[in-house]
Amino acid sequence: MKKGWQKKTLGDVLVKTETTDPARSPQTEFDYIDVSSVSNETLAIEETQRLNGKDAPSRARRLVKANDVLFATIRPTLRRIAIVPEELDNQVCSTGYFVLRAKPDVDHRFVFYFLQTEGFMTAMEKLQKGASYPAVTDGDVRSQQIPIPPLPEQQRIVGILDEAFDGIATATANAERNLHNARALFESHLQTVFTQRGEGWTETTLEEVLAIQPQNGWSPPAANHSDSGTPVLTLSSVTGFRFRPDKRKFTSASTDSRRNYWVKNGDFLITRSNTPELVGHVAIASRIEKPTIYPDLIMRMNPAPDRIMTEFLYYQMRSPSLRKEITGRAQGANPTMKKISNGAVQTLPIAVPSIPTQRAIVRTLNVLAEETQRLESIYQQKLAALEALKKSLLHQAFSGEL
Repeated sequence: MKKGWQKKTLGDVLVKTETTDPARSPQTEFDYIDVSSVSNETLAIEETQRLNGKDAPSRARRLVKANDVLFATIRPTLRRIAIVPEELDNQVCSTGYFVLRAKPDVDHRFVFYFLQTEGFMTAMEKLQKGASYPAVTDGDVRSQQIPIPPLPEQQRIVGILDEAFDGIATATANAERNLHNARALFESHLQTVFTQRGEGWTETTLEEVLAIQPQNGWSPPAANHSDSGTPVLTLSSVTGFRFRPDKRKFTSASTDSRRNYWVKNGDFLITRSNTPELVGHVAIASRIEKPTIYPDLIMRMNPAPDRIMTEFLYYQMRSPSLRKEITGRAQGANPTMKKISNGAVQTLPIAVPSIPTQRAIVRTLNVLAEETQRLESIYQQKLAALEALKKSLLHQAFSGEL
């Protein structure tokens, strides 16, 4: 360890924090910080709830002060970390957070950055316990070791990280904006192709241009899941409008080669259940090298080749106008999961020009799609490099190398 640094536990560098019962508090109103209040992207408290003491949920039991560091201890929100700003001083947070209040000789932002290190987060993920909502305890957090240099050195390191992370955040925002713009440009061109049509287009429905109507696949029993056996596609194999044969699991269940749940290269697939934004994504099966099953939450269909090209149908069902139609037909009581029926898919409106016109449109869209994917790859690589830079800087900072 670097000279002058000490290895301590987090518990050693923290002061005791208070718990409170808002329902019995003289404070009639307060800002409540729930586990969903912190963004796992910005690591900041982006919204709070304004509550009366009598309306406080039972989990609102921790009083927070300005500069406290919050760490969400439950798996779905485990990487949500934030510093309490001045305007939320003496307010209340959920017991889903561990509140870290640094001693006077420890910079709270030094602790904040330490919680973002891979070493700390890996330890937290390994220590989680519980079936439904795995979590770490306050004791688990307190027991983690943190390297502590003198306060001036902490402040110097924090200054470097603040400046570097601000620059990384700006670069990340630019890369994400460029990524969005590349996708938006492609979507805009799709919309133009399928809404500003020329002469000779015929309006019909999807079922009228299919040789094989939509058929649900089969999901083998969960008890038969295994590390090897017959491949079964997952929803992720189609989600994102790209077919990914590697997104699969395996089953040891008995299969029947005569059944219709087998997927072949060239099959047209659509997800029939997913979140409102992802339901109805389409892809064309490719690179399948061994007999593979498609699941119940995916439909398989095949266009009639004399009516419509598979690639032409693929692009049309990706167009913003038809995407809006698809998501509008998806139903379900659960707001986070919607399903679209076979009948709703069959009656989707489809516009069909001549085969030569389709072929020309597909050629143009293939070129544009390839260029869009190239740009996406560049921006995704840049985002990955920026994330790697953050991890590297954090490692250097707490290894005494910064």
